[in-house]
Amino acid sequence: MRFASSAESERAGSASPSTASPLIQCENCSVAQTFADRPFRDVLAAFGSPSPTPGGGSACAAAAALGTSLLRMGAGIVNMDQQSLLRIEERLIEAMDADAAAYTYVIAAQRAPKDTDAERGLRSAAIQVALRGATEVPLSIMRLCASALYEATEVAARARRSTVGDIACAVTLLRCAKMGAQLTIEANLGALTDAQYVGTVGEEFRVLSERADNAAAEAERLLRIR
Repeated sequence: MRFASSAESERAGSASPSTASPLIQCENCSVAQTFADRPFRDVLAAFGSPSPTPGGGSACAAAAALGTSLLRMGAGIVNMDQQSLLRIEERLIEAMDADAAAYTYVIAAQRAPKDTDAERGLRSAAIQVALRGATEVPLSIMRLCASALYEATEVAARARRSTVGDIACAVTLLRCAKMGAQLTIEANLGALTDAQYVGTVGEEFRVLSERADNAAAEAERLLRIR
């Protein structure tokens, strides 16, 4: 069984410019802020608000970032290098904002005028472009989860018994984040009309999902024998 290296997955994760961290304007905030700049209670309030953003994609990125942080803790205790995990964690934090920003374009496109044939054509085209952008962010989250789960196999192999539960929790968070991102992608693909793009993305997330699941299973196996 071969797992993709962390470096391979990180390079894949950096392929999409959609994961850059733009400043977002929350309906309940007076100034534009990134999620990382806001108190945790404010972040939870944003997720619980009736606003459509932040939504599931941002929640997946947050869960994956927490899982990656727990892996860093386990790695740090046994003096393992944490640089790859730090890079993954930072990109996941950025993805929280990027997903919210991407979906605002979908909302804007859906609210475009549709009174005439020309307006309806422009609106449909804008929705398709926006949905592709909103698909790229959860796809990058899947890549990063796969990368973090590969790192989890390395951490699990050297983990102290006192951190087995923490690392198992990290693996569970990352696996759930991967699944959530996949569900988001599938929902978007169902509304996209570019069959070639749909097929390409569908194949990639199936490969990523299998890779992540295999890495998670291996990490869990290693933890059971610590």
